[in-house]
Amino acid sequence: MDYRQRTLKEPVDCTGIGLHSGEKVHMVLRPAAPNSGLCFVRSDLAGRPRVPAGFEHVLDTTLATTVGIDGCRIGTIEHLMAAFFGLGIDNAVVELDGPEVPIMDGSAAPFVFLIKSAGIREQSAPKRFLLIRRPFKVDDGNRSIAIYPSKELKITCMIDFQHPMLRNQTHELTFSGRDFVRDISRARTFGFLKDVETLKKHGLAKGGSLDNVVVVDEFRILNEDGLRYKDEFVRHKLLDFLGDLSIVGSPVIGHFVVKKSGHYLNQFMLRKLMGSERHWRWVTFESPEACRENRVRIPAFGRLEPLAA
Repeated sequence: MDYRQRTLKEPVDCTGIGLHSGEKVHMVLRPAAPNSGLCFVRSDLAGRPRVPAGFEHVLDTTLATTVGIDGCRIGTIEHLMAAFFGLGIDNAVVELDGPEVPIMDGSAAPFVFLIKSAGIREQSAPKRFLLIRRPFKVDDGNRSIAIYPSKELKITCMIDFQHPMLRNQTHELTFSGRDFVRDISRARTFGFLKDVETLKKHGLAKGGSLDNVVVVDEFRILNEDGLRYKDEFVRHKLLDFLGDLSIVGSPVIGHFVVKKSGHYLNQFMLRKLMGSERHWRWVTFESPEACRENRVRIPAFGRLEPLAA
């Protein structure tokens, strides 16, 4: 029963291209102490400024989630954050020598590989969980996110684009680290060919290519190898949602029903939810027995290294 905090066993690094900036960036993931959370460091800027991965530091949600403080920005954090969430990593430092987390192959799978390569270590402090107590909902036209009390973490995600390949897709995940890795982590970001030139004119998607984005024209997928899942599009939206949800800083126990949402509505929902304390409460468990007494199923995040201080 995975009720204790986790960090990395040792540092691990990679180099890649930023999806929107097009800049080469080197990233190092480092272990961190219990209760320190997830934090980004810009190693290329004077003073090596730090930005905690908190919803209060979200600056922009245009096609990605960007956090920052005092002029220091880190963009496209959601796929890495989803990998941290999926493997139960509570504490880590992410060092970057550029303004954006590398896109890698457009999914969370390379980050899952990195984290597993570093090793995952359990720490002595208990995890803090956000337990949903009352139903909660936000709407934005025909988009919405509803949250219901539940004894476990469940996400039901729906998309419906005006495109024959992206109509009325639904995927439901009852969360576990194993199911996240197998069913969600490999789903890649996607885009429409008709939007590419417009995005680049606005300084976005400079690093995008068929190596890191599933590109769709009016009728077909342009990537030679096709899709990794038959419903890869909705699975990637679920991946994005998990990455944005991780900004809370703790695993959430509740049932999310996510309809046609994106980064803006995900972050709007989190700000509204966290500002309404009657809808949730913090809980920690000191033993498996305490979990059972509270009738809560803690997410199973997967295998790890022996207990660490």
